[in-house]
Amino acid sequence: MRNSSRGAVDPFIVMDVMESARRAEASGRHIIHMEVGQPSAGAPQEALDALASRMQSDPLGYTVALGLPELRARIARHYGERHGVDLDPARVAVTPGSSGGFVLAFTALFDAGDRVALGRPGYPSYRQILKALDLVPAEIEAAASNGYQLVPQDLEGVDFQGLLMASPANPTGTMLGRDALGALIDVCKGRNAAFLSDEIYHGIEHETPSVSALELSDDVCVINSFSKYFCMTGWRVGWLVVPEGQVRQIERLAQNLFICPPHAAQVAALHAMDAVDALDANLAVYARNRAMMLRELPGIGFDRIAPPDGAFYIYADVGDLTQDSRAFAAEILEKAGVAVTPGLDFDPARGHGTLRFSYARDTAEIAEGLDRLKAFMAAR
Repeated sequence: MRNSSRGAVDPFIVMDVMESARRAEASGRHIIHMEVGQPSAGAPQEALDALASRMQSDPLGYTVALGLPELRARIARHYGERHGVDLDPARVAVTPGSSGGFVLAFTALFDAGDRVALGRPGYPSYRQILKALDLVPAEIEAAASNGYQLVPQDLEGVDFQGLLMASPANPTGTMLGRDALGALIDVCKGRNAAFLSDEIYHGIEHETPSVSALELSDDVCVINSFSKYFCMTGWRVGWLVVPEGQVRQIERLAQNLFICPPHAAQVAALHAMDAVDALDANLAVYARNRAMMLRELPGIGFDRIAPPDGAFYIYADVGDLTQDSRAFAAEILEKAGVAVTPGLDFDPARGHGTLRFSYARDTAEIAEGLDRLKAFMAAR
């Protein structure tokens, strides 16, 4: 049977690293996971308890396509609490993870052949989902001096029908301030192009609160998720906020592509939003881990790094150590038992000389990983 050209996307390298780590663990080895952006805490206990209770009386069948009305209302209230935005719940669509949100947004907003501008380095699945939908990822190299974030000057002379930005960003953890974000939104407005804001790491900021694109404009598409701040990676539930004129378009697509997001995950997500104490405790763990990574990595040999503003990643320039980050990551896994992500996932042009370290795990695991990296680099 033939394969489609649309399906000829690149692998998600971090998932390949996860599989290599899984095989190593299956053989009896103990692996420290710094490769994947997955909190070790898991969903808040309050959410698990609420779901367990609900399952005793509710068969958890289909929900409406845009998600449980009470969850959509709670998400809208979240924007008022966090960002001072009075958001109509009707503009919120609950999605099967942020990945489902990207599929819905890209399909609703763009026609085949449209060009969507992306900063490089960036989350690799952006470009692969776009390719699979017969859209064109217009990747633009972002300067280290700008925190690897695009600025309006980078877009001059670039043909695009949409711009997708992330703040805090993956893999760098850098953020866009209000003025920088507003300037990019204005560029899109002047070009009659869609502006999409990936905000899945909102809530995980280290010094300065993140700014939502919704604070600056109603004519934007915001993608968010319960995976990161709410520690619900495997539950596969996220959300979109879209302008009023796009809601029915999103709804029709959601009905046909997904029917609805997972009901059980939606129930858990609703109650996770009020688990403030547990979520704040996770932030304290990330803060300790970030401080430890920034303190220890330079002495180990990874000294070309910039402190992340948010998320839970360190993006390191290792060009002085290797020009084959994939082989280097494989060597670290084999010899040190530490899984890290090659930069090629995020930047096919410059990623040969970069690595991403995640510090989303518990502090003891991160400390052991740093000890192993120190021994590995000393013996190399």
